[in-house]
Amino acid sequence: MAESPLTKPQPMQPDAFWMGQALELAKKGWGHTSPNPMVGCVVVKNGFLVGQGYHPQAGEPHAEVFALREAEENAQGATLYVTLEPCNHHGRTPPCTEAIVQAGISRVVGGMTDPNPKVQGIGYEHLRHAGLEVTVGILEEACTQLNEGFIHWVRTGRPLGILKYAMTLDGKIALASGHSFWVTGPESRTEVHRMRAGYDAVLVGGQTVRQDNPQLTCRLYPGRNPLRVVLSQKLDLPLNAQIWNQGEAPTVVFTGTEYAPEKAKALEAMGVEIIRQNPLSPKTVMETLGQRGLCSALWECGGTLAAEAIREGQIQKVLAFIAPKIVGGLGSLGPVGELSFQQMTEALVLHDVRMQTFGSDFLVEGYLGD
Repeated sequence: MAESPLTKPQPMQPDAFWMGQALELAKKGWGHTSPNPMVGCVVVKNGFLVGQGYHPQAGEPHAEVFALREAEENAQGATLYVTLEPCNHHGRTPPCTEAIVQAGISRVVGGMTDPNPKVQGIGYEHLRHAGLEVTVGILEEACTQLNEGFIHWVRTGRPLGILKYAMTLDGKIALASGHSFWVTGPESRTEVHRMRAGYDAVLVGGQTVRQDNPQLTCRLYPGRNPLRVVLSQKLDLPLNAQIWNQGEAPTVVFTGTEYAPEKAKALEAMGVEIIRQNPLSPKTVMETLGQRGLCSALWECGGTLAAEAIREGQIQKVLAFIAPKIVGGLGSLGPVGELSFQQMTEALVLHDVRMQTFGSDFLVEGYLGD
């Protein structure tokens, strides 16, 4: 078996190599760190990896602490690579900058600056004032993308909105009858469950609950189930829906002013949280979720609600699974409802687009807005 690059010296490797290792460590926190970011860290001395760590969940020590603990006395004079700026304030844990200085680290390489105003640039400056050499911006784009939900939440107070849908090659998510199982293949469905495990909430409308009776869990992937969120103006929802099984994952229903009180009592008796909002809209729901510390929200709704969320500016990212199937039908349903565009030049154009394949399906991923 070939020797791992993490256990043999890498004297000629650039900073990007070790930042790449730190990024892989950070990904181990997928779905567990919110509202904190995912962070990975490695300590390197004379070309050898002497310590590594990642942030496992909120309230636990940060990545730098785990890496320095493993490095022990080898941290003296070593270089520390970390995907996000070390904190310089007291939160649930002590400042990482102090731990780095006290360990004797001589150089710190950071992937990106923390957007949190409590940290933003202050951590790096503290290290420089302490006499450490500091380099920032190594694999910055990858580090930023890893924590795009956290960054959006810090800057806006709302979760990053991700619209996910599966459609046929001719743009249909369901037949006129409402039947939609299954548009895509098993590989795509497994990937969707992996996504759910990493996002804080998954949102649907009442029509999806009535028509599809979804579970909205990540049962095909070993991870944490997201908070399940239903938007329903009148609570005209079936009481035998799978989504009310609170033993699998918690469920919150947002409703408007015309809700049925007896239905609310029945759902609350099953452990479902009911939140009444006036007005009930994607924006007010996302604001409430943001106030609760949720950084990302996966919209798996039908076309009508998807269009409303887009119109209100609550969708920043699109994940479109496309199956090589054609179903036709003028009454078949599309993934996005009415946006009232009159000219093709009004079309919303995705940027930073990339494609992947899962079985025979394609995933098109891109971003809306700037």
